Amino acid sequence: MSSILLQNAIFGLLVGGLYGLGAVGLSLVFGVLKMLNVAHGELIMLGGYVSVWLFTLWRVDPFVSILAGGPALFLVGAVLYQALFRRLIHFHEEHKIKNSILIGFGLALILQTVAILVWEADERAVTPSYAGSVFALGGVVVPLSRFAALLLSFAALGGLHLFLTRTRYGTAIRATAQDEQAAALSGIPTGTIYLVAFALGSALAGVAGALVSVSDAISPAIGLNWTLKALIVVVLGGMGNIFGTFIAGLFLGVAESLSGFLLGNVYREVVGLALFLIVLSLRPQGLFARG
Repeated sequence: MSSILLQNAIFGLLVGGLYGLGAVGLSLVFGVLKMLNVAHGELIMLGGYVSVWLFTLWRVDPFVSILAGGPALFLVGAVLYQALFRRLIHFHEEHKIKNSILIGFGLALILQTVAILVWEADERAVTPSYAGSVFALGGVVVPLSRFAALLLSFAALGGLHLFLTRTRYGTAIRATAQDEQAAALSGIPTGTIYLVAFALGSALAGVAGALVSVSDAISPAIGLNWTLKALIVVVLGGMGNIFGTFIAGLFLGVAESLSGFLLGNVYREVVGLALFLIVLSLRPQGLFARG
């Protein structure tokens, strides 16, 4: 029994890494811009299609396609910010959140429709030669592709941390998130910083989408599910708390996997929503927020 529980916990940890990475971009955008982009799941979907497209045409390994998916979604995010979200930046925070949600819903419908027109509604999968490979780790069977996706999720989080703490743009992003007026008075071009932050959050969605394509089917309909997962994870970890968000993703993955084993798969989604409501009611700042 204990070995089965451990197996399910490990599997949940592997899935939770994708939850965490998928939500980090959303958390970054909210933490800096105070906007809630509910079309974030559609950006993950587009990242997945970049991987599918490259694999179908040129047999590019899905892990290598991250090098294309991330920059491609960075550009998409920059265009979307300039076209749709830039005008909201000086709104009061409450109105900014409300209007960004409305814009995000419309954007999600548009991106889903475009994906159907371009790739049709069929599910697409990336099946490299190692797709079914596993290895044993302390008596636990671990899928190779999911384990590699977890390692790359940690690598992406580490890269984001280094960017935010060791580069001028990263320092400017953190300063703008803490106090926009003080950042502007000190000479930081806050308009450019908001653009870079939104595009960076979209790039992280593209990386997450490429990793999702390795283990799950990609279709135009997956965006809503990933948006809901990202929102749950962001609330659990704390709005704008990047490391807390990633840890919350791991936590949600393990909780869903264990509940699916103990209670039945039908309760997997219920557990996530129950955690969302409990944390939102008892600790709205998130499990890993400092205050």
